[in-house]
Order: sequence, then C-alpha cells, then structure tokens
Amino acid sequence: MAEPSIVPDPHERLAIPPSRPDTRARTVTTARAARSAARRQLLYEIASGASGAALAVFMWGHMFMVGSILTGERGFDWIAAGLEHIYVAQPTVFAISALFLLHAALASRKIPSQLRERRRMLRLAKSLRTVPKAPRGVPGFGAPHLESELWIWQVRTGMVVLVLGGAHLLLVGFDLFSPALGERVGIEASTSMARVGAGLVVPYALLLLCVEFHASVGLYRLAIKWGAGARLGRKTLHRIERVLLWSFLGFGLVTLVVLAGWIDPPLAFLFEGGN
Repeated sequence: MAEPSIVPDPHERLAIPPSRPDTRARTVTTARAARSAARRQLLYEIASGASGAALAVFMWGHMFMVGSILTGERGFDWIAAGLEHIYVAQPTVFAISALFLLHAALASRKIPSQLRERRRMLRLAKSLRTVPKAPRGVPGFGAPHLESELWIWQVRTGMVVLVLGGAHLLLVGFDLFSPALGERVGIEASTSMARVGAGLVVPYALLLLCVEFHASVGLYRLAIKWGAGARLGRKTLHRIERVLLWSFLGFGLVTLVVLAGWIDPPLAFLFEGGN
C-alpha cells in the first residue's frame, strides 16, 4: 500500500529565520567604508598625478630659465632680476615647495616602507635584470617587464629627488630672501657659477639625471594610467618619453657644464655691447 503523499498546507509559511539587525548594519557599514576608501584613493591618485604633472612642466620651464646662462652672466642676471622685480620668483618658490612636499607625501604611499617589502622589490629588480634574452622567432619571450622596471627606477630616482631637490629649494630660498649665502639678495650668475664650480656640479648632475628620468617616466605612466595608451599605443608613448628624456637631459648637461665654468657660454654674443 503506497504511503500517502504529504501536501503542504498553502496557508503554512516556511519558517525562515530573520537576519540579525547587527549583521545587516555591519554589512552596510563595511560597504560604505569600502566606497569611501575607494573614493579617497581615487582623489589621492588624481592629486598625485596632477601635482606630478605640474612639477614636470615647471621643471622644464625652470630649466629654460637656468639655461639662460648659455647667453652669459648678463643674460642670466637680466632674466633673474626681471622675475624678482615683478615678484614672480618669490611666491613661485613657496608654491613649488608646497607642491613638491604634497607630491612627495602622496607618492610615498606606494614606496615600500618595511624592510621586508624593500627586499622583495630588490629581488624583483634583480630577477628582471637576469631574464634571458628572447630566442629568435619568439618576439617578447623572456623579455623583462618594462612597466615594472620603470616603476622600480621611478621609486629610486624619486628618493634621490626628494633629498637633493629639497636641498636645492632651500638654497634658492636663501638666495631670494637673504644675503647670507651670496653677495646680495636674489639669484645671480656669479654666485651660482661659483657654487657649481666649487663642487656642486656632482650633486646637481645626479639631480638632473634623476629629475629628468622621474618626470618623463612619470608622465608616461600617467598617460598610460588615464587611457592615453589606448589611443596612441604604448610604443608611441614610450618613444615620446625617451625623446623628452634625452632632449632635456642633453640641454641640462650643457647648461651645467657652462655653470661649472668648463666651457664659455655659446650664446654670449647675444648680450655683447649691452649696458
């Protein structure tokens, strides 16, 4: 004899235990905290990228100002005195110093802070250097990851720029607001050339190399991050980055050599005969 089938009473509801109010509250709080953290990180990225791009553009303009030494001491002093007379140089030092510190604080979030993390970064850099060359017919096989190498060297150069760039800003600030380190208040060619020729040529050469690499690679990675690579392609952006790097590095080295007094200013004839 077959057992009678059990038909559930349609008026009977399934007994589903209600979720606890504290569990729902914790879930909502966690989701809100995650969204808030994501928005905060996005703002950090935007501020870091914008401050870095602004510093890179300023650095290139600053290089052209310093490059006026190629026209001789008279041309250098004429531009420096003009910027100081209309009060462009003085507030610019404060603004760039603040922007420099802001960018350093934001960028330092990505720098390994613990010894274990730094050792891991060193192992990664070593492994990228020891990757075997790609065999023929297999393009890209075994090639080091370009983005990883660029990031590692950007971290390294950023640390150097933080130290040497900060010292340079302090030196320029003393020149603009105090006669303690020069003959007068203000930037002048004779004092700058005397300092560079007396030994600052070495740290300034290192600063130049690190600044140019850090800025050009930073703009390249910034363009990739915000979608420019999808339009132009990474190879094209990398070529632009190398052109910027070598162009400004070459111009900066010539300027530094003139500041050190190793060669005469090649464009001094432009100010010959002036008062």
